Amino acid sequence: MATRPDVSDAVETINAGAAGAALILCEHASRRIPPAYDGLGLTEEAALSHAAWDPGARDLSLHMLERLDATLVAGTISRLVYDCNRPPEAPSAMPTVSELIEVPGNVGLSEAQRAARVDAVYRPFCEAVTDQIAAREARAQPTAIVTVHSFTPVYYGTPRETEIGILHDSDTALADAMLKAGARGGRRALHRNRPYGPEDGVTHSLKLHGIAHGLPNVMIEVRNDLLRSPEDIAAIGDELCAMLRPALVHLGLETQGTAHA
Repeated sequence: MATRPDVSDAVETINAGAAGAALILCEHASRRIPPAYDGLGLTEEAALSHAAWDPGARDLSLHMLERLDATLVAGTISRLVYDCNRPPEAPSAMPTVSELIEVPGNVGLSEAQRAARVDAVYRPFCEAVTDQIAAREARAQPTAIVTVHSFTPVYYGTPRETEIGILHDSDTALADAMLKAGARGGRRALHRNRPYGPEDGVTHSLKLHGIAHGLPNVMIEVRNDLLRSPEDIAAIGDELCAMLRPALVHLGLETQGTAHA
């Protein structure tokens, strides 16, 4: 396995220069494993599974982008190569096991191999986000960091009740406003910091790109059985925008007149 494979296309930025306040991040948008990693030794089933990516998350992000006139920064490489929502020192950044799925290609990585993946996958993603934040600051554009994920309905054999999770770290403002708006709808099993929370190490992007820059931030988790068709994705996307849009207005990041249809 090469220590410095060419994976320079590790990130995509869509709708840069958008007028809306939301800067959407989708760290787990793709299950692509570049050839240099030899499939990480995964079975075909494992390579297609939720362990390799967040099914539906990229399409959901794109739907929200259109509704909110947002910018999207999305990873284009499987999180099993490198999980861009984890810092380099975290074992889960390059996991040897994900739930019940073993990842042979991540076993026994040398420091040089780990560093190469950081340089090839993590740093380009972070730099793309930083570039968008800097551009927005330069034009005095209000910004909120919104990360979009999906999760499996059954985890270690246990069904999950949560349909939509609204997650936060120490900055709760945007999550609070979204949960308040969502409570008025009452259609979904909507929960705070479920199925994961800060104690699970899932708020790295919120801390790095949101809190460190003084930007309101929130992480959205959607159970992936609700994202199986374009119609499903559009319906969930509309529900999320109906929570996020008034939350952005409430925090003064947008006005009613600039909230997007």
